[in-house]
Amino acid sequence: MYIGKAEGFKLDRKVEYGTPEQNEAVKRIVEAVAREGDEALLRYTAAFDKASLTAGQLRVTEEEIQGAYAKVEPEFLEALRQAAANITAFHEKQKRNTWVDLQPDGTMLGMVHRPLRRVGLYVPGGKAAYPSSVLMNVLPAKVAGVPEIALVTPPATGGREGIDPYILVAAAEAGVTEMYRVGGAQAVAALAYGTASIPAVDKICGPGNIYVALAKRAVFGAVDIDSIAGPSEIAVLADDSADPRYIAADMLSQAEHDEMASAVLVTPSQALAEAVAAELDRQVATLPRADIARKSLEQYGAILVVDSLSEGVEVVNQLAPEHLEVMTEEPMELLGRIETAGAIFLGPYSSEPVGDYFAGPNHILPTNGTARFSSPLNVDDFMKKSSLIRYSKEALLRDAAGIAALARHEGLEGHARAVEIRLEGRES
Repeated sequence: MYIGKAEGFKLDRKVEYGTPEQNEAVKRIVEAVAREGDEALLRYTAAFDKASLTAGQLRVTEEEIQGAYAKVEPEFLEALRQAAANITAFHEKQKRNTWVDLQPDGTMLGMVHRPLRRVGLYVPGGKAAYPSSVLMNVLPAKVAGVPEIALVTPPATGGREGIDPYILVAAAEAGVTEMYRVGGAQAVAALAYGTASIPAVDKICGPGNIYVALAKRAVFGAVDIDSIAGPSEIAVLADDSADPRYIAADMLSQAEHDEMASAVLVTPSQALAEAVAAELDRQVATLPRADIARKSLEQYGAILVVDSLSEGVEVVNQLAPEHLEVMTEEPMELLGRIETAGAIFLGPYSSEPVGDYFAGPNHILPTNGTARFSSPLNVDDFMKKSSLIRYSKEALLRDAAGIAALARHEGLEGHARAVEIRLEGRES
């Protein structure tokens, strides 16, 4: 872990674009599924997931979904439903309405907002199968009004038992309309291009391994995608008023995600810096995922000492972190100067996991510094917009000369004539 002055520090994490071999493998899979449909989908599922399925077995049955409810604890279901209610309520406030502006000359301009027709959600298997991410991906789409949401996940996210029952329950509670037991690049290709068993979607969301990420990048353009997400990251801006135990615990809550995760403290207090370093050593020793957390801290952890909170804000804006916690005596005084962060957590009781699971804002956030220009997943991501233009005769007579002048300047005579033809024979 780097401990020292902020000047000259740079969080250097290479964006993962895959090896040439991985890219070539994904290209072959995507092209095969686009060309052969279910036949290729089932072939790759047998090869990679060791699951021999027929096309009729791809879709998860209603009986399986209902059976999953019997396998989850009542307290989990209660917490899941409360989290879903909070997430839904937050995203409801993001909805936009169609609007029109009718002008005195009869011209009408406006914007029509419509939901996407069909969205696909990828849910990975193994340690990355998180029910909370199902809620965060699906509920904004439901609030937007998307009528069809299809989930794909590897055939054995829950091991030999099949699909993880917690994933099935979370999907059912969130309002997923179809679930399919297929994963990897082949699942992404099926969502993008469609097969006889899995109709194509308009947008693909959700995390996955490098093959899933490369497949999403390969099909972008045929469909929309959410993003190519990088490893998780947290920055904490703190002064002497902060509790070092809280800061260390929150840094470790991100470091335990994976070895590539990043946790950074920015503070003007040397005493706090030293106390947090000691707390990290103490707390990581008892963490179940201690090996992962240690590697994360060693490679991408940092405690940066600055001369003032003002300098700290500048450092944070340069980092553009996915999660930013502000643990200062007066955090609201700094809020207006923080320009780049995926989510901002204010005060000692706004621990990052509060946002991950329960508060309501989306936990799918820009990573790798992309908070400079990107936003959390939101309702707008599942909407499409159409401009409305209804020009009146009066308005066209008024503006025709200007339109034709601009068209001819660009060498587009046909554009100019398309306007001028409507002026032929007009009364002077």
